[in-house]
Amino acid sequence: MPSIDSLKTRQDLTVGRKKYAYYSLPAAEEAGLAGISRLPRSMKVLLENLLRNEDGVSVTEADLKAVAAWIENKGTVEHEIAFRPARVLMQDFTGVPAVVDLAAMRDAMSKLGADAAKINPLVPVDLVIDHSVMVDHFGNPTAFDQNVKREYERNIERYNFLRWGSSAFNNFRVVPPGTGICHQVNLEHLAQTVWTADEGKKTVAYPDTVVGTDSHTTMINGLAVLGWGVGGIEAEAAMLGQPIPMLIPEVVGFKLTGKLPEGATATDLVLTVTQMLRKKGVVGKFVEFFGPAIAGMTIEDQATIANMAPEYGATCGFFPVSQATIDYLTATGREKPRVALVEAYAKAQGLWIDEESEDPIFTDVLELDISTVVPSLAGPKRPQDRVELTTAAPAFETALGEVFNRPADTARVAVEGEDFNIGDGDVVIAAITSCTNTSNPSVLIAAGLVARKAKALGLSPKPWVKTSLAPGSQVVTDYLTDAGLQADLDAMGFNLVGYGCTTCIGNSGPLDPAISKAINDNGLVATSVLSGNRNFEGRVNPDVQANYLASPPLVVAYAIAGSMRIDITKDAIGTDKDGKDVFLKDIWPTSQEIAVIQKKSVTPKMFAKRYADVFKGDEHWQAIEVTGGQTYEWDNNSTYVQNPPYFEGLSMEPAPVQDIVEARILGIFGDSITTDHISPAGAIKKASPAGAYLTEHGVDVLDFNSYGARRGNHEVMMRGTFANIRIRNKITPDIEGGVTKHFPSQDTMSIYDAAMRYQAEGRPLVVFAGKEYGTGSSRDWAAKGTRLLGVRAVIAESFERIHRSNLVGMGVVPLQFKEDGWQKLNLTGEEIVTIRGLTDANIGKLKPRQDLWVELFRPSDGKMARFPVRCRIDNQTELDYLLADGVMPYVLRNLAGGEK
Repeated sequence: MPSIDSLKTRQDLTVGRKKYAYYSLPAAEEAGLAGISRLPRSMKVLLENLLRNEDGVSVTEADLKAVAAWIENKGTVEHEIAFRPARVLMQDFTGVPAVVDLAAMRDAMSKLGADAAKINPLVPVDLVIDHSVMVDHFGNPTAFDQNVKREYERNIERYNFLRWGSSAFNNFRVVPPGTGICHQVNLEHLAQTVWTADEGKKTVAYPDTVVGTDSHTTMINGLAVLGWGVGGIEAEAAMLGQPIPMLIPEVVGFKLTGKLPEGATATDLVLTVTQMLRKKGVVGKFVEFFGPAIAGMTIEDQATIANMAPEYGATCGFFPVSQATIDYLTATGREKPRVALVEAYAKAQGLWIDEESEDPIFTDVLELDISTVVPSLAGPKRPQDRVELTTAAPAFETALGEVFNRPADTARVAVEGEDFNIGDGDVVIAAITSCTNTSNPSVLIAAGLVARKAKALGLSPKPWVKTSLAPGSQVVTDYLTDAGLQADLDAMGFNLVGYGCTTCIGNSGPLDPAISKAINDNGLVATSVLSGNRNFEGRVNPDVQANYLASPPLVVAYAIAGSMRIDITKDAIGTDKDGKDVFLKDIWPTSQEIAVIQKKSVTPKMFAKRYADVFKGDEHWQAIEVTGGQTYEWDNNSTYVQNPPYFEGLSMEPAPVQDIVEARILGIFGDSITTDHISPAGAIKKASPAGAYLTEHGVDVLDFNSYGARRGNHEVMMRGTFANIRIRNKITPDIEGGVTKHFPSQDTMSIYDAAMRYQAEGRPLVVFAGKEYGTGSSRDWAAKGTRLLGVRAVIAESFERIHRSNLVGMGVVPLQFKEDGWQKLNLTGEEIVTIRGLTDANIGKLKPRQDLWVELFRPSDGKMARFPVRCRIDNQTELDYLLADGVMPYVLRNLAGGEK
């Protein structure tokens, strides 16, 4: 629907020989939106989005005035707006289930007698296959080829399906396996900073904005592209033309001054920023960076900071357009007219930042002199738990007792068939991986130089360390090879294992069986050191309890040291060829050494060559035959892709919403339950419900793959919900893993089996939780699985933004304690729960964020308790989704009804 442009802001912008239409923010200020020139630049992007999409229905003049009023209220007054991103980005773990849903919606449209082709993305969608490669092979020159071969063997069903999707849907492109991590491909190629679209004979220019089905979509804010992670459920709605409802955010300004000191890296900076912002509390807020230090920062450094917005809790961490933006777009091979447009548009709209720029108004401001940043790690369980490198060893000793309940003097144990032993704190995984750092040449070149200096001295990794290098794009290999650094990394065991998200997502692959046995037989607290952004327990590897985030050069150093119990700032990390002690300072590069190599070896030609035909793929991809037409030919025997049950029995009129009456409690969980806990992405255990299902369907244990890879099969994912090996259910406090009690029988069983028994009994279910429920990756299966298990409501002290929205999108009601949490209720799990106020008769009264009451009845003593909660259905759109039984049925009925 074209904009009604009530403020008459549409103007022309001439750049070179090309004329563009655009919606002018200065014109909007002149037309009555006073003061908007002082808005944070991220807010200006939102305002332009509203100006361009003003239709009098989803976007009204009142919305425009509400954004202008931000200057006075700074986002503290709640007002909902409708955001329409320019495009959608997906990776395959989260993208496959989204495409499965689209395929299922086409089937459902056909059954409703409507045109299946109406289920089609209305905005550009790019899906990058980057999460499926596992580190099965490592430390040798053939590791990459072996892992690629194994990847295709494991995932051919999924890849067949995605090849069909790329041909069946318009506006939908797939970047094949082996290309890179979606966020780095986005940064280096897909993103444009200023987007364009043809409207008749006019080309309209507007800010490039994006939502993605991976929480680290925020990385692109380093290139001045406003974007953040959403669940696959929200992404599907956006693809199908639905706006994303959001409250006008508070914007916290983060002022950066000074210059990074010698020896510190961008990784150290982002770990410091993460700790500061997590302590400040920025959940649900925008963060915008400004200050004199930005002038000296590269886009890669900015992207490193923007990447970890989910870790510091913000919706996004935005960097404005600057000369660095222009330089980066040029260096990475963007077309010259586009680069010229970015600069002209940003300056015309007040989106440009330089030394002359006036600071915007912010809700609040933090400040960091980056000259105070020191080398750091984060761990052993959370990315915000930064420890300075100088205190890392004693901090681990403390964690060993306080976190892992291990005595400090536990003896080392022999490894069968080997001539070494291992103990608590030994680094068994050292991985240069993840989107956070592998986009940044400075830290990867630093890692290569550490390897070069270590090689020259005759050092090598400890024999128990699994080493790997998984760059974010093929360009990384080009510049490391050009500089001769790849050979040095190879010598240290950091051979190329694949292009994709490996260890950080849990695709670290198995440890050597003898090492795994020694760890598990003796309860050792093994560690990993990875250049990633996630180190939650149970995520990296099931054998590894303590996980530390670190810069790539520190990953190499710890591989050589082999233990977190060594103070690598003081202690020797090894001995040279002459038997002399070698210290970290002996192999650490200077910033000048790094800069010289980066200037010489990172060239625009590399980007142009690698991205010239990015959607073509290798011979494996090209050999896949596309089958099926407008609708998908489902294979009932597939264990990877199945038609989900969301639309079974769907009619044009949704059934009335019912109160939740006499529900049973499926689980009672503590604080910081992540989406990894709710829906793990890693290995599938044989002795799990999902493992039993795969075994029953003739799948060998070696071919189980991961939960992430099997997200296209709801049968596997239902069984994997709440199946994380480290989750603890307070109903069964002495058992670690996805276990609960069924009541009233009090039989102990898996959460999946209990849910199925309750479903057979006709019992609705609820879940209780503490603070920050649903933190972590924006995986939609944490909500889908919850719904398919029969959970009607989740009652928590607080919710992570994306997961809360996903629950609503699946028709699950998120309820937030208004007073004390579940601990004060003395819950045992036997309680019967009733929540009233949701029935059709009361819908007229139910409003967004309404207060409700929860009733608890305890059969053992006949007592009744009652406590207040806030219904975290935050806006009218979400309420509409709930009434429709979820966002997908809502969209489907609208499309089918609109046709008729």
